[in-house]
Amino acid sequence: MPLDIVQIPVLNDNYVYLARDPATNAVGAVDPAVHEPVLAELSKRGWTLTHILNTHHHPDHVGGNMALKEATGCQIVGPKADAERIPGIDVALADGDRWSLGSEEAVIFDVPGHTRGHIAFWFEKSDALFCGDTLFALGCGRLFEGTPAQMWTSLSKFLKLPDSTRVYCAHEYTESNARFAVTVEPGNETLQLRYKKIRELREKGLPTVPSTIGDERATNPFLRPMSENLRMTLGLQHADDVAVFAETRRRKDSFRG
Repeated sequence: MPLDIVQIPVLNDNYVYLARDPATNAVGAVDPAVHEPVLAELSKRGWTLTHILNTHHHPDHVGGNMALKEATGCQIVGPKADAERIPGIDVALADGDRWSLGSEEAVIFDVPGHTRGHIAFWFEKSDALFCGDTLFALGCGRLFEGTPAQMWTSLSKFLKLPDSTRVYCAHEYTESNARFAVTVEPGNETLQLRYKKIRELREKGLPTVPSTIGDERATNPFLRPMSENLRMTLGLQHADDVAVFAETRRRKDSFRG
């Protein structure tokens, strides 16, 4: 049976996820920014936290680690490349590792760029990707500690996943990302339709996350440096993919729309 996944909105625009393996009742909290809402949701559902899954070290992803560990005795799992900055880490994982939450196995990807030590968890049988701040719906993370080449290599790993893979990113940034995306790929009709649906969801106060890899492949400019429409907008028809990605990221960093 696939993981039961619960989305918990916290802070201004973060999402914490609870993932439960029905076969074993193992429960993981993905990137717990704070502990109180997580404990409240666990209590509401009668679940017991067994693990914390951290994608990277930023405080809005690990801020609840130690309080949750003290309250539940859970095990903390995170990136080997940045283990010294993950509070309370017990298990350090790297690219290609396989790690199990109960009976559900995840493949680990090293995806640096946003930070130097960032990982993603892909639960293939559950069609679920927990990607932290590397990939967003219609966006990607800022390059705080990495280079455009690193980030494009990281994002390219996700392009190899099935279209049906659900993308559980860590923030509700989709509407602002969409406003930018339509400026750099205005000829993408699928993107225009998606933007309309996103506006409708947000007007109702509904989440736009998770998306799917198929949706992102078709509409996310940060996964589409090969798009002729995008290249034409940027004036980079003959550049390589890294250069196109880098210019797209540069424009997003200064976008105020």
